[in-house]
Formats: sequence, C-alpha cells, structure tokens
Amino acid sequence: MELLNLALVALGVAAMAAGYARARGPWARYQALKEQDANITRYETWRGGLRDTGTTGASIAMEVLRRQARDGALIMAAGFAIVVVGFLL
Repeated sequence: MELLNLALVALGVAAMAAGYARARGPWARYQALKEQDANITRYETWRGGLRDTGTTGASIAMEVLRRQARDGALIMAAGFAIVVVGFLL
C-alpha cells in the first residue's frame, strides 16, 4: 500500500469513529423517547381517553434527535466510502 492508500484508510476509519460517536447519544435518547411515547399511548388507550395528536415538545425532540443520528450515520457511511476508495486505489 502506498502512502495515499494508508492515509485514505486512516481518514475513513477516523470518520467512521467520529460518526459513530456523534450518532450514538442521540439515537439512544431517541429510542428512549420513542418507548416513552409508546407507553403513554398504551396508557391512554387503557384509560379510555383520547390522546391529543398535535405536536408536542417530545415529538419535536424526537425529530431533532433522529436528524442528529442520521447525520452521524451519514458521516459513518462517508468514512466507509473513503476506506473503500483507499483500498481500490
């Protein structure tokens, strides 16, 4: 492997690690909020009340967290592409 190949592989691995670190926290919090929302829905159904279907602070937070996790996943995918390019050159 030449120096360029090694540099691209190292850059790709670093990008994958940074993307994972960036996506891990928001994804875990998103999953927790999603589970909490499902629990509230089950409770409201059991209780027999109708739940307001409007936007809530939690739904907005879930959207923001999902976007942050998606951005981290895109960084990881770009890092993987850089690693593949590093091996192909």
